[in-house]
Amino acid sequence: MTRQVHLNVNILNAGVFGGSWRLPGTDPLASFGLAHYVDIARKAEAAKFDAVFLADGPAIREDLRYRPFNSLEPSVVLAAVAASTSRIGLIGTLSSSYNDPYDVARRFATLDQLSGGRSGWNVVTTAGRESARNFGFDDEPDHGRRYERAAEFVEVVRKLWNSWEPDALVGDKSGQVFADTTRIHRTDHHGEHFDVAGPLNVPRSPQGEPVVVQAGASRDGRALAARVGEVIFTAAQTEDEAREYYHDVKARARGYGRGPEDVIVLPGLSTVIGSTEAEAHERRELLAELVPPEYALERLAGQLGVPRESLVLDGSLPWELLADPDDAGGSQTFYKIAVSLARRESLTVRQLLRRLGGGAGHRIVTGTPEQIADAIVDWVDKGVADGFNLMPDVLPSGFDDFVDHVVPELQRRGVFRTDYDSTTLRGHLGLAAPHHAIPSSHVEQVVA
Repeated sequence: MTRQVHLNVNILNAGVFGGSWRLPGTDPLASFGLAHYVDIARKAEAAKFDAVFLADGPAIREDLRYRPFNSLEPSVVLAAVAASTSRIGLIGTLSSSYNDPYDVARRFATLDQLSGGRSGWNVVTTAGRESARNFGFDDEPDHGRRYERAAEFVEVVRKLWNSWEPDALVGDKSGQVFADTTRIHRTDHHGEHFDVAGPLNVPRSPQGEPVVVQAGASRDGRALAARVGEVIFTAAQTEDEAREYYHDVKARARGYGRGPEDVIVLPGLSTVIGSTEAEAHERRELLAELVPPEYALERLAGQLGVPRESLVLDGSLPWELLADPDDAGGSQTFYKIAVSLARRESLTVRQLLRRLGGGAGHRIVTGTPEQIADAIVDWVDKGVADGFNLMPDVLPSGFDDFVDHVVPELQRRGVFRTDYDSTTLRGHLGLAAPHHAIPSSHVEQVVA
């Protein structure tokens, strides 16, 4: 049986490359307007993608001088996108470090109600001192502590989503019963990080629960992804890296009583497409030239936790300054990618930056639509990915090329849907509605 490919598009402002906004014909300010997101979502829906995805970070980016960044609040943008679409899934990022479970549960339950069951929550733990200081902290919490909080955070959110049973809303005019309060339950969560009474004030999700999305490559991140993630975003430069992560996280999921079908693994994939191989490589070279060097160097220094002045373009990485990967602060995912790539191929800093697309870190495939399709099918057929979190080189033009030329090729090969057979994100992904225990206490006891 041919394995079907799952595709999600990351609407990453102007595109994944640091210089995407500088490409001729691209509107550098488009990502600060609603039309940018609606237009891409409609194209993704017409192409039958599983979902669109919005990344986020609750701080201004230090590299704002050099490139656009995702700064619009995702749940607000996705609510507007929901009103302009009917089938595409809507995945947004909200931090477990700088939000409260009740608010997050309510936001995504609301988005799910208004979209007919199409929402997904990307759980992040948010690294960085800049974000911490925006919420009254001197520095970011310890890495392990962030993940402990995140695990309990998701537990509370799911309890709140399940505080309403199906059919709790009755609307019986003659019987004068609007809601069956015996089907609405207290949460009464008392944990190390949170005390939440519940229940939620939003009815049960049309898809059972919004889909929980997670991404983590560190030891703590993998444990959280395997425990709570239904869709897992990851980063892998090579097939071996993808295979190791795929099998490890699915094995960890089994340890939590979950089956491999309960976890969808989507590595990031950046694409540069041309009508010929030469045209694609020409575009790739242009995009590399458009990346501001200072942006790339500052981003890499931040990822590695080393001073900017220690990075010399035509020198090697400052190996003596690098921490052990499992002890690195910030995003351990991209730390490990950059270090392993530089070591494996003996790259200079300049060469590493070109391979990373100016610091993005995800796998970049450059070629014709047929070659892009080959790369997608290859990893899925080999069982090292269930599909991809697509990160086009430039938005919207790179995504237009993918939709117009790669999607028809995947459909021709019989590995990607030609129409939706579901109305919910959970249905698109083939994920069953989760079965979580309903609390024993109900609203009448709360009122009493």
